[in-house]
Amino acid sequence: MLTPLQRQILAAIAASDGLSRTDLVQFSGMSKAAVSGVVREMIDAGLLFEAETVPGTGQGRPSVRLLVHPEGAYFAGVSLLQDPAHMVLINLHGEILSRVTFPLSNVPQQLAEDIAAALPELLAPHADAAEKLLGLGVTLSGFIDAHQSTCVQSALLGWRDVPLAALIRETTGMDVAIENDAKALAVSEKRFGRARELRSFTLLSHGAGIGSAHFIAGHLYRGAHGGAGEIAHSTIELNGAPCRCGKRGCLDTIASLNAVMQAAKAEGLKVSSMAQLEQLAAQGNNQAVRILHHAGTALGLAVSHLIQINDPEMILIAHQEGAFNGLFGTVVQQSIDANVLPGVAGMTPVRTFSLNDDTWSRAAASVSAHRFLTGPDPTVR
Repeated sequence: MLTPLQRQILAAIAASDGLSRTDLVQFSGMSKAAVSGVVREMIDAGLLFEAETVPGTGQGRPSVRLLVHPEGAYFAGVSLLQDPAHMVLINLHGEILSRVTFPLSNVPQQLAEDIAAALPELLAPHADAAEKLLGLGVTLSGFIDAHQSTCVQSALLGWRDVPLAALIRETTGMDVAIENDAKALAVSEKRFGRARELRSFTLLSHGAGIGSAHFIAGHLYRGAHGGAGEIAHSTIELNGAPCRCGKRGCLDTIASLNAVMQAAKAEGLKVSSMAQLEQLAAQGNNQAVRILHHAGTALGLAVSHLIQINDPEMILIAHQEGAFNGLFGTVVQQSIDANVLPGVAGMTPVRTFSLNDDTWSRAAASVSAHRFLTGPDPTVR
């Protein structure tokens, strides 16, 4: 277990390209002797290592750059978003070291036992993995409480008020954190990815459903009850199509991949992917063009609302392979530009990236790594 000062120093170095002891003295406000002692403890524990020297200023001696040792700690992550469940092992740089899959059970106790049973295979390729494994993260589609312990509701798994973290802790003996899929991916991008240097950003996940998560002033924004980011059920069209949530006109009913494919089927189009629909649109098929325009306009409108409410440094959109490469992605950006205030238009860059088989399990492991580096967030929002 890290002390508060160790955690503060380790998190600062992890968020940078390396810091010197002098940098850490200025950052922490502690004495040089205190910082040097803590740094030595973490070097001895294998969490930090000394890299090349950094030239000093003036007549000063060169500084030694401190970096996080990638193999100083390991974290496991499990994605419950599809069957089979995916589990990965990552190091402190977020690099995937091994992966396993196992059948996804929606019976909580059985799932907890299956996760415990899969761990030995996950750890087997690395002799020291068991002793360095410091936490396990789980990501799923649903509403997770603010303490990352209980699945309040998951339509995909048919769960309500499931104390999943406690169940897995009992079978594995590990520190466990569970997280909503979009929030987990935002943490992954903040800790190891495209948002590493950002303090405020919004992430949208676009797939069968739509999710979002927000980092504000360096912290994941959870809301009063843990439910911040439920953009999928924002009303975009009054009296629109019925949604599984019981309302009408939700963003999910217009812009999700499921909604787009259902609209294509209703028009009699024989397509099974967004890429095929984009191809039809490129060939001038009016129905395909109309469907993509409708969905892209709705998603862009929703994003424009987020920009005006949160004023993020960046919008990140995670999507299925090829989903944003054609007309749909173009319309989304056009809709964003058309619906933000003129003075705001163009100020918030939008970056998109494709999801892959490891994305969600790595995101789950990132939640555990982030928790290790920063501690349970005392400013739960």
